[in-house]
Amino acid sequence: MKQVSILSSAVAAALFSQSTMAAVITGQVLDKNQQPISNAEIHVHGKSQSVVTDKQGQFKIDVDNKGQLHISKNNFIDKRVAINGEDQNVVVTLTPTSVETVVVYASALHKNSLEMISPVNVLAGDELKDKAKPTLGETLKALPGVNASYFGPVSSSPIIRGLDGPRVKITQNGLDSSDASRIGPDHATSNDSLAAEQIEVLRGPATLLYGSGAIGGVVNVVDNRIPTDNIESLTGAAQYTHDTVSNTNTYAAKLETGNDGFNFHFDGTKRKGHDYDTPNFELPEEHEEHEEHEGEEHEEHETANSVENTFIGSQTVNFGTSYVGDHLTLGVSYGRIETDYGIPAHEHHHHEEEEEDHDEHEGEEHEESVFAQLEQDRWQGYMSYALHDNWIENISLRVGYTDYKHAEIEDGAVGTVFTNKTTEARATVEHKLGLWHGMAGYHYTESDYDADGEEAFTPASVTKTNALFVLEERQFGDVTVELGARLEDYQIDSAVSMAEHHHDHEEEEEHHDEEEAEIINYSEDFTNLSLSAGAIWQYQEGQSVALSVSRSERAPLSAELLSNGIHIATGTYELGLGYHIEDGEIHFEPEDIEQETATNFDLSFRRFIGDFGYTVNFFYNDIENYYYQQNTGLVFDEEHGLESAADADEDAMAVYQFTSKDAKLYGIEFDVHYQVTPSALVKVFGDSTTAKLKDDKGYLPRIPANKLGSELQYTVSDWKFSLTGTHYFEQSDITAYETKTDGYTLFDASANYQLDLGPVDTQLYINVDNLTDELGFVHSSFIKEKAPLPGRNFSLGIRGYF
Repeated sequence: MKQVSILSSAVAAALFSQSTMAAVITGQVLDKNQQPISNAEIHVHGKSQSVVTDKQGQFKIDVDNKGQLHISKNNFIDKRVAINGEDQNVVVTLTPTSVETVVVYASALHKNSLEMISPVNVLAGDELKDKAKPTLGETLKALPGVNASYFGPVSSSPIIRGLDGPRVKITQNGLDSSDASRIGPDHATSNDSLAAEQIEVLRGPATLLYGSGAIGGVVNVVDNRIPTDNIESLTGAAQYTHDTVSNTNTYAAKLETGNDGFNFHFDGTKRKGHDYDTPNFELPEEHEEHEEHEGEEHEEHETANSVENTFIGSQTVNFGTSYVGDHLTLGVSYGRIETDYGIPAHEHHHHEEEEEDHDEHEGEEHEESVFAQLEQDRWQGYMSYALHDNWIENISLRVGYTDYKHAEIEDGAVGTVFTNKTTEARATVEHKLGLWHGMAGYHYTESDYDADGEEAFTPASVTKTNALFVLEERQFGDVTVELGARLEDYQIDSAVSMAEHHHDHEEEEEHHDEEEAEIINYSEDFTNLSLSAGAIWQYQEGQSVALSVSRSERAPLSAELLSNGIHIATGTYELGLGYHIEDGEIHFEPEDIEQETATNFDLSFRRFIGDFGYTVNFFYNDIENYYYQQNTGLVFDEEHGLESAADADEDAMAVYQFTSKDAKLYGIEFDVHYQVTPSALVKVFGDSTTAKLKDDKGYLPRIPANKLGSELQYTVSDWKFSLTGTHYFEQSDITAYETKTDGYTLFDASANYQLDLGPVDTQLYINVDNLTDELGFVHSSFIKEKAPLPGRNFSLGIRGYF
């Protein structure tokens, strides 16, 4: 006991001892012309205290020991200045940058977008407001290396470098979104980009902080629902937008205020829209039509100029409050989402409403179609304690609880209900050990998933993860090195019904009731180890090269492992990794399932100084046991069960099973810009991804087409104009059951006018999407032939800030 007491005292002394050193650092921040820069932020690197410069560019900050001052200002390159813990005066000269610098919250180590070793894109400010769409996929798809799954514009998830689903982690303020968007492409994400402060897209080593399975990347939606800075006065914003292509009206508002360290936040959005219009396109033949005209040739196809069942009605409301003191920050937030949205191409055999009644009952479309009702309650809590003069710099805790429900309504009745209740906690300790600055932490999640109804093709399951992670960085002159690791225990539990595995054996009918009662309690543990290393070399001011490598293990999700049933949205019968087909029977044999293991290399070249700048990323991803859905060559018929496609009826569904094979994905993404004049900026951007199985066994399915685009921005007086053209190339690198997708070119334009209305900063804007009304099909979509991209859309709006 005496030894334990001595050890405890030693630990407490190391943790809470106060340094005797104290100093005041004064200084001035200037530009290249030796003019003062006001409102530049100065803080001690790795710690929370910060100040801003006055109109003369001067500042004063108290420090307790030696370290680094981090000086940052929008449109200037950040600079770090060493301090020795004694009183001193510094003069700092900042160099203008050709790109906007933004602090990346998901980086965990207070890095901005130019200092990141891993490739990163950040949408923020007016750019985010102009590009915000109802879904994350549509909001982000123009970024290099990013595309969208596209199950209509109201259900569209991000695809990063050809990877989607569980390989792309979607978080809100660092905690999982906890919806059902990873179960099927027809399930919308629950994140609303309209209320976001910024959206970050990360690749590489930093993703290990959020889950070992995020080999594609992390999309982090950042909002201020738990304010972490003191708000001294009442501020707010309001916005209204009307979209002509779907007759959609969107309203958004935000209010924030604070006093004496206590802060309050409110935001809300409301969106209501109808089916969207498209250029005229041919509908794919229905099976009934095929049979009716089997003997006829060159029968004219039915055409359409809109996509039915793509309406949306959504409203969100969020409240948050916090206390921000010198050392302690405490906060909590609550958010509620209610969304009804149509599910296009959702084929059921009992849809026989009379066409002539459509217009008469347009207002009753919710009762005549298949649509989803999404509801989500989300609580988040945050605690941070800063130790300003200690080797432990900050201790923080984020906790969240999400209650998610997704009900599919068929002819006014509830068909299938998906629920997901998630508890999550992330505790981190930011520290400085010698010359190393880093973060260590513990991450816990528990997800209780259930599905009940006709489309419940994945059984109920409970998934738990316990993980330890660490991320460390150190500077060696102009080189910064970053190392990361994550050790994760992944456990999945489910009750698998064996009655679903026999469909076509009449001799077993007498035992059917007995089989129905047979339940297998399945439980499996996986240990995932992920490692990363990277370095960035600032070889000249404003120019750098970065290299990173990571190795990540991922266990299968319940949908990949345990699916067994009809997925009506995709028109397929889905089987998981845990099943085996033999003589027309499905057997549950989940043995020898190995983790998906990805080894990723990233090489980035960046220039962000002067009038000319660029970011070019090369990547190579070698993946062992890549999980993907493969056509088995069989079909499923409700009467006969599994059978050969050659012997099946037209209504039979193709059977796709998750399998694991070695794969490789590689490519390039780039963004180049040139400031032609102070008023004119030209950008060129693009990406290319090749995704194939190893040993020349073919390509992976639904890989997005390559794209190449250019943008012109022009500012004159209070006007800002932009014109963007993006060409999506033909996608002919396809699997055996896919069809190629023709290329197309989209032109988008926008105009923004700044109004002077006294205390209210007001902007009028008009955006024109698909200016030439081009017909385009998305290769990565499960329903590409039935849901082309929207036609020409005029988006008119006004936003104001005070």
